[in-house]
Amino acid sequence: MAVWSPAYECMPRQELAQLQLERLQAVVNRSYRNVAFYHRLFHGMGLQPEDIQSLEHLTAIPFTTKASLRDAYPYGMLGVPLREVVRLHVSTGTAGKPTVCAYTRSDLRNWSELVARVLTGGGVTKDDVVQIFFNYGLFTGGFGIHYGAEEIGASVIPASSGATERQITLMQDFRTTALVGNASYALHLAQVMEQQDVVSSTLALRVGLFGGEPWSEAMRAELESRLHLKASDNYVVSEVIGPGIAFECEAGHGLHLNEDHFLAEIVDPESGEVLPPGTQGELVLTTLTKEALPLLRYRTRDLTSLDPQPCPCGRTTARIARISRRCDDMIIVRGVSVFPSQVEAVLTEMEGVQPHYQIIVDRAVALDELEVLVEVSPDLATDSAAALLALERQITAKLHATLNLTPRVRLVEAHTLPRGEQAHRVIDRRQS
Repeated sequence: MAVWSPAYECMPRQELAQLQLERLQAVVNRSYRNVAFYHRLFHGMGLQPEDIQSLEHLTAIPFTTKASLRDAYPYGMLGVPLREVVRLHVSTGTAGKPTVCAYTRSDLRNWSELVARVLTGGGVTKDDVVQIFFNYGLFTGGFGIHYGAEEIGASVIPASSGATERQITLMQDFRTTALVGNASYALHLAQVMEQQDVVSSTLALRVGLFGGEPWSEAMRAELESRLHLKASDNYVVSEVIGPGIAFECEAGHGLHLNEDHFLAEIVDPESGEVLPPGTQGELVLTTLTKEALPLLRYRTRDLTSLDPQPCPCGRTTARIARISRRCDDMIIVRGVSVFPSQVEAVLTEMEGVQPHYQIIVDRAVALDELEVLVEVSPDLATDSAAALLALERQITAKLHATLNLTPRVRLVEAHTLPRGEQAHRVIDRRQS
């Protein structure tokens, strides 16, 4: 199995820990000196940069949250003068001000290197034709993957998002071998191809690297079957850097963290206590090399676990379990915890519908109500109201068995719910 940077990705754990400590002390000093937020934070805790003498001392530093970044919008968290910032992106947040993603020239060089690792881990080589359908713009996905693909010498098609028929034409005409983007949109591509009688096995597709949203093993199986490719997961947090944090290798035993650039902790979402390897909790990341926007103990709100054991691929970097849910994705309805991933798992196993859905929570008088909008498959061969009603009842029964509460299911036409980066899975009207 190919490894892009064996000197770092296969580094002995003891040497890696020493490198992490050196880089942690450097970023703590820079952050304390250059970022007013961290200077105030340290001062309030009675901390000095020299107090961080080991990796274990990291826990003395309070967490950074997305709210901290929003409160500092636009330039309050910069660790360098603005004249040294050569790129600015913003996150696609669903509420309040966006969060800023800033990069120096050194940050961009590192970013390309990290994405080259991601692509290599997913099986991409210099001989591939890579079609990127992440959005090119303020979102970090498109440009992040683009420069990493060029770094390894692949041919890049910057297709950006949308224009589904054009995406399919590009795959056909340019003999695309690697797809990179959102899993939900890739599944939409497969559905449209089938409607147009485009046989995916006649294309040159070989691998697909998907990220930017949680997606399930069931969706992986469907993508691999319908697009005739090998699908792998990669982990994106725009505020931290974008693509390039963690990725699946071809062995498929979790997502390798680029630990020479990011220090990871798993904490209890409620108490903030650090949890041992193998225990599920919230992923917290510290950037070790980021100059423009250094982040110390950033709470991602993503739930996963950490495995520090070596991988059969030869990499020694720790792996996180694939992200299927978030702390803030959980909604409580009538005392029951509901995760969108549970709904997706039910829909993926059912015929006649697609795993594109939207959950709406409302409150009638004092009682919470849960509604699930579900897209029917384009090829569902029925216009019978009775058949559609029976399908709704079947979905309701399966969701009840999974969620332990009874939602109201409403079928909607294919292609009517948001996709990809605009796919807001949960609308909680109780908060309005």
